[in-house]
Amino acid sequence: MRQPKQAILITAYKNIDPILQIIDYFDNRFEFYIHIDKKSILDLSSLYQITDKKVYVYRQYSVNWGGFNHLKAILLLAEEALKNEENTLFHLITGEDFPCKPTAYFFENIDCTKDYIDVFKMPHWAWPDNGGMDRVDYYNFHDLLNAKKRGRLVNLPVKIQKMFKLKRSFPANFPRLYGGSTYWSLSSQTLQYVVDYPRRNKPFFDRMKYTFCAEEFYFQTVIMDSPFAGNRAEGNLRYIDWSSNRGGRPAFLDESDFPEIIASNALFARKLDMQNKAMNLRKMLLAANRINGSGKMND
Repeated sequence: MRQPKQAILITAYKNIDPILQIIDYFDNRFEFYIHIDKKSILDLSSLYQITDKKVYVYRQYSVNWGGFNHLKAILLLAEEALKNEENTLFHLITGEDFPCKPTAYFFENIDCTKDYIDVFKMPHWAWPDNGGMDRVDYYNFHDLLNAKKRGRLVNLPVKIQKMFKLKRSFPANFPRLYGGSTYWSLSSQTLQYVVDYPRRNKPFFDRMKYTFCAEEFYFQTVIMDSPFAGNRAEGNLRYIDWSSNRGGRPAFLDESDFPEIIASNALFARKLDMQNKAMNLRKMLLAANRINGSGKMND
């Protein structure tokens, strides 16, 4: 009987070193499917030189923050990872995330037949702009305009649509809308259903275009409209700080977060930059998980 595997799906556009650290953290029971922003100028040679683990690299989409292409990149990675039937659980992260449990924990303490994803009904009180409904009620052009460089300009079309009281319509039989965090850990049967969904319901997928951060609606809505709606476990197994605003939302984590991260049930901490305090946090997580039996680790 072949040993089950798990797949790490990574979307990234900057800094190869953190991705290499993530890959090095895990043993060969894990495979890595990485989408690099097509417009990125990163040198990927170090990724292609990895021979002791399965690493697949794609550069199919130009990804702007909040744009529809991010969802398409995620679905590409998911579809590729599902081709290996040995993969039983699929974790979506970014290059700014970092694992915070021993590798053995992923197999011994996590039920690979369950789905770990944040889900809430829309509109949601914690999301700004009409409970997040502005994201879907109006045309958002983040694929055309880079919000990181032209933040004010990218918001102008929505302001104009509101001024003239123009709202987008929904197709007939559109499912109840749900939202939640982009990042999840999903079982193979659920993820296969989600990947196949556009073939069964193209109007729904097309309606997700011009939605701001469509990936924060797509997976939640499809799953809750599926036979796997009751397959969810509690939470998405991510440690994320939405309250402190250190460097942004979510906050950038550092060594001061270590006790809470270790005490949590999170598999991944989000998000860590390349600053000294974040690098210290990575080292602390590595050391703690080596002591707890994490498998192969390097300094």
